[in-house]
Amino acid sequence: MPELVEPAVPAGRMGGRPQPCLSVDELTIRPWAPPDVPVLVAAYANEDIRRWHARSLTEDEAVEWVSQRTDRWRREAGADWAVAEGDTVLGRVGLRRLSLAEGLGEAAYWVLPAARGRAVAARALTAVTDWMFALGLNRMELAHSTLNRASCRAAEKAGYAYEGTMRGHSRHTDGYHDMHLHARLGADKPGAKGAAVRRA
Repeated sequence: MPELVEPAVPAGRMGGRPQPCLSVDELTIRPWAPPDVPVLVAAYANEDIRRWHARSLTEDEAVEWVSQRTDRWRREAGADWAVAEGDTVLGRVGLRRLSLAEGLGEAAYWVLPAARGRAVAARALTAVTDWMFALGLNRMELAHSTLNRASCRAAEKAGYAYEGTMRGHSRHTDGYHDMHLHARLGADKPGAKGAAVRRA
């Protein structure tokens, strides 16, 4: 069945080039590498990161996770970056889901405890979002538990407008959580908050 709408971003535009390193202030946003495995294991042993991302990683699983990042990039199925200051990894930012045809990406992020309170997630998210818009995406969105106030603050600082609450949307270790949906459009002016919907 022929498509009546051209893809928003032609296939190959992302995966056909090396994954970029980005920078903002003192932060380097770079592809994950094998030496980062111990950081990933420690991150997913952290109580907060486990709570909101509902997963853990053994060393072997982390090795496999890092190796899969290159494949996901080549297949244009998603992307992940380590957020670092010098040689120290502070967190993660990436696209859990990606559709170049639709021009749509879904972002996710976490920050290690020692780096919190410095807007690391918001700044890294802004850099990655701007890069994806320059590639041609139309919309970037993210969802977080309504109980995760830190994630909500990071989304808003990165210019992701609150669009509504998705009831019973995502399953965490303690059951289903209502999720806030935030989004930015490529057409939004830099720093714009968008047409935010009032939270109930």
